[in-house]
Amino acid sequence: MQSFIAGSILATVLLASTPTKHAVNTPAPSIVKAKKWISLFDGKTLKGWHTYGNRPVTPNVKVEDGAIFLNGSNHEGMLKGRSNDLISDNEYENFHFKIDWKISPKGNSGILFWVQEDSVKYKETYYTGPEMQVLDNDGHSDGKIIKHRAGNLYDLIAGTEGVVKPVGEWNTAEIISNKGKLDLILNGVTVVSTNYGDDNWKQMIAGSKFKKMEDFGTVFKGHFALQNHGNDVWFKNIMIQKL
Repeated sequence: MQSFIAGSILATVLLASTPTKHAVNTPAPSIVKAKKWISLFDGKTLKGWHTYGNRPVTPNVKVEDGAIFLNGSNHEGMLKGRSNDLISDNEYENFHFKIDWKISPKGNSGILFWVQEDSVKYKETYYTGPEMQVLDNDGHSDGKIIKHRAGNLYDLIAGTEGVVKPVGEWNTAEIISNKGKLDLILNGVTVVSTNYGDDNWKQMIAGSKFKKMEDFGTVFKGHFALQNHGNDVWFKNIMIQKL
């Protein structure tokens, strides 16, 4: 009798301590796979990018030391009277975009998004695409203008101050556009957060320098553009997550 009881107890313990197949192999339903980052720049070539309007890439645009370099000192390489901005081959909607930038002393540039590529209808990328400002705040005159400083949603919203790094150092910029919500992040700090497409968005545009550009900020899917403003500027580590 004692042997039978002992055997029953041992069997019960073994069954209780043996993990089920379900517990071992089935992940919790709350686990969701992280979205993958897609590289938009290979660090060696301009593959995936072209000059706005599909014109030939000018000599002042090159890749060096793993970065896209827009050489502002090479004015002969720029096309007079035409946009020299570099834009992505593909269009994007609902995204998390990330890029590192470095500006030269007294330099000015920008990262544009939602750009519509119709160079006949729109002379410049900024006719349609809003801009996250790239700037030497201390050396360039735009640094004295509210809503024109580094990290600002250019001429629309002033951003959080004290985030940008000294001129010549690399900054990490992020743009998150997702179903009516827009966030601009600089060096890990959300500097601008707003909604787009609503009445407030339209009122901001109506009070800006873009008010006469009827299609500015109205289409929320488009190209990214790196502004070739005639100053030395570098971009690298360009990537995106589709949301």
